Amino acid sequence: MVHTLAVMTSGGDSPGMNAALRAVVRRALDRGLRVYGIYYGYEGLVGGGELIKPLTWLDVGKVLQRGGTFLGTARSEQFRTPEGRRRAVENLLGCGIEALVVIGGDGSLTGALLLASEWPQHLEKIAGLRPDLRPGIEQIPVLQVMGLPGSIDNDLSGTDMAIGVDSALNHIVRAIDDLSSTAASHQRTFVIETMGRNCGYLALAGTLATGASWMLIPECSLELHWHRRMIECLDTARKTGRRHQMVVIAEGARHPDGLRMEAGEVRKILAEKLGLEVRLTVLGHVQRGGPPSAYDRILATRLGVAAVDLLIDEPGMLHLHMVGIQKNRVVSTPLGEVIEKSREIQRLLDAGDFGQALELRGEAFRTMLELVESLTAACPAKESGGQGRVVIMTGGADAPGMNAAVSIAARRLLDRGISVLGARDEFYGLIHGDFIELEWNDLVGWMGRPSSDIGTARSNHVGEDFGRVAENIQKFNIKGIIVIGGLDTYRQVQRFVDMRADFPEFDIPVVLIPASIDNNLPGTDLCIGSDTALNNIVEAVDKIRDTAGATRRAFIVETMGKECGFLAAMSALAAGADKAYLPETGISLAELNRDVSELKRTFEAGNRMVIYMRNEDASRHYTTDFLRRLLEEESNEEFEVRSVVLGHVQRGGSPTAFDRILAGRIGAGAAGTLLNMMEKGSSEVLAFGLKEGAVSSCPLSEALGQVDALHKRPKVQWFLDLFPIVHSLAENRPCCREGRKEETLGSSSGKA
Repeated sequence: MVHTLAVMTSGGDSPGMNAALRAVVRRALDRGLRVYGIYYGYEGLVGGGELIKPLTWLDVGKVLQRGGTFLGTARSEQFRTPEGRRRAVENLLGCGIEALVVIGGDGSLTGALLLASEWPQHLEKIAGLRPDLRPGIEQIPVLQVMGLPGSIDNDLSGTDMAIGVDSALNHIVRAIDDLSSTAASHQRTFVIETMGRNCGYLALAGTLATGASWMLIPECSLELHWHRRMIECLDTARKTGRRHQMVVIAEGARHPDGLRMEAGEVRKILAEKLGLEVRLTVLGHVQRGGPPSAYDRILATRLGVAAVDLLIDEPGMLHLHMVGIQKNRVVSTPLGEVIEKSREIQRLLDAGDFGQALELRGEAFRTMLELVESLTAACPAKESGGQGRVVIMTGGADAPGMNAAVSIAARRLLDRGISVLGARDEFYGLIHGDFIELEWNDLVGWMGRPSSDIGTARSNHVGEDFGRVAENIQKFNIKGIIVIGGLDTYRQVQRFVDMRADFPEFDIPVVLIPASIDNNLPGTDLCIGSDTALNNIVEAVDKIRDTAGATRRAFIVETMGKECGFLAAMSALAAGADKAYLPETGISLAELNRDVSELKRTFEAGNRMVIYMRNEDASRHYTTDFLRRLLEEESNEEFEVRSVVLGHVQRGGSPTAFDRILAGRIGAGAAGTLLNMMEKGSSEVLAFGLKEGAVSSCPLSEALGQVDALHKRPKVQWFLDLFPIVHSLAENRPCCREGRKEETLGSSSGKA
């Protein structure tokens, strides 16, 4: 049984490391462990003394939203020597540290595994030299190690995403969006270099999310005269109307002979061959700076909590593992396996075996690469023929990322020679024959646009509307429909399906793509738009926290979500809120009485801010305004109470990188399936989504059967399993622990 652990960050810093530190420290303290922080990575581990200090609950307060790592990180030449590692063992023994949690990349995890494997040898030598450490030697015969993947490169095996990747990707996407504005103004071409070392994930995902014109990454095997194809593609695109070009190159990209490719030489080739003004932008360390995204905070928190729980809940097991995320599930993988597979890819790239390296990257990477290669073409592979048309429409409330889904799905269809129409304002476009022709070059610029350019609407159709739709399906030769929207839109589609007996024109294939900031749709873990909304909420709460020094205040922040608590629960987790009120768990008078008492104790203990998140439909009667007035009445003027209703700001702004890529993956999958159904003459109606990390589909009737019809949310909601963590790590929990140590804020067994 582990009683004392130490945590450290090592290697290059990445956004979200502080969130991981906070999770490890508070989860360990909450479960009765002693915790040490090691400053400056392995350098601090070797140096010892003041570089290894106990950490308290408050030591990791107010770090969740900060970039970098408050413990610091550094390269250590001393640790590379056996003598240096022996001093590290002495320092760990001196503090009684039985387990080490290391947050970093493959080099950091390799160092931890080496230290653990050498542990018995070092103990044997230390026993004869340091009698004062004999008690520790007897009590700690092995060193347990838990690794957390902290690297923006996303080059570690054993996890789909590393801590910091999403934040870095958002920096890249924003930079390319910004550069596109000036590029379009001057009709310039830009070469953008991303980080990534030997992994092209950032460049690949950045290209997909922004609609960039060309991409160069380490995993791609290039032809000897690769630049000719690039020049031809960019020149054709320019002549067909694209006003600017973006070429994204990963820093580890290679020539066909394996030599490193320089971004400067790519710029020179483009300038000489195209005769255009070409600019080079090296994004550099800006990619790893700034506050972490909501996704990175949640990922880091989930992994940090899991690492501590594994050490405690599996006392008979020797842990030499890395904790990662696979298919939206936390998993642990032996460190040796992680390191070997990660380094095997580098060896394959060095040897020029690009095909095998790409194979080891995994199916999701390969699928994204295939998608990007088709979308970076200057024009569709096939000209539109007599195969009929496909209509795309967006319905219900708008959601960030809808335009990206339209862009990807439409271009996949156009690439196969299918004409695509956009129906204005959902079913109204089908009813009135109000369509716009979706063109290849125009769609490229839709990736970063907010909302939906073809319009959304909530509609309730009457009998004559069905006849008009049938007429327009026949008139415009519509052979398939793609619908992007929320739960009400899904139900409207089902109404049309139910009318097939009366209108045989409706007997065509239909695919549905989930887009709703509420994240309340069946058949998918995440809906397009929910990540952008979550980031909007977290950014707002961060700004509220900036006012903490002004006076003592309690804030009640109301989120959207209808009767699904996803936004309130996950924003509480990502923003470090003290509490969240959800529709799934409701609000009781007894709970409010406890909350009032805890709030008073919190401010009496000297804290200056408390933040409660409240879903808009958490309670019919205990509204946000009621809670504000209740807390204000009970404050006795010892603290102020403010309410913040975020409203439609949650659904505004350019979609995040995550939402664009999610839209791309689901949109491409839905379009591909629709094509297959059209070719086979199928008339299925399928609901698509991202389930356990993979794009999947099921019949619409089956999907609607997974919905709690009364509350308009899925019957099973995965995020509720994370909800108890909110209270476990809450900022002010030490002030209000008395009598509530074992109580959690909520449970997945509530009303869900």
